[in-house]
Amino acid sequence: MKKLLCSLLMLVATTAAFADIQDPPINDQGPTRKLGRGLSNIFFGMTEVPNTIAMINNREGNAAAASYGVVKGFGRWFFRFGAGWYEFLTFPIPTYKGSYRPFYRPNIPWIHGGWEEFPPELGWDSRKNYNTENTAY
Repeated sequence: MKKLLCSLLMLVATTAAFADIQDPPINDQGPTRKLGRGLSNIFFGMTEVPNTIAMINNREGNAAAASYGVVKGFGRWFFRFGAGWYEFLTFPIPTYKGSYRPFYRPNIPWIHGGWEEFPPELGWDSRKNYNTENTAY
């Protein structure tokens, strides 16, 4: 009975290991993900403008948000729109290094925040850091 139980346990462990090998992490980036990323960038890339303004307002103040934030937001929107069309038109073809990964880096260091894979979401997203300390108002 012990041998049967040990053999069954080894079989289950081997099956789980085999299943992990058959689904590598790069498999998450496929043609449907590339198509979704492209459509998302085309239709919702415009959310970069208010999101960038709010991000710069939070980090650098009102004057920077009203000038630099607007310009940077429109620049990010145009890049995202163009990248969306590129990914939409080439979604069945693995273009970037033989894979379906996005050709732009997730966080470009020279733009203070970088491009995300999908555009930012506006709405119920909280930007406040909550803590449990007892602080006076």
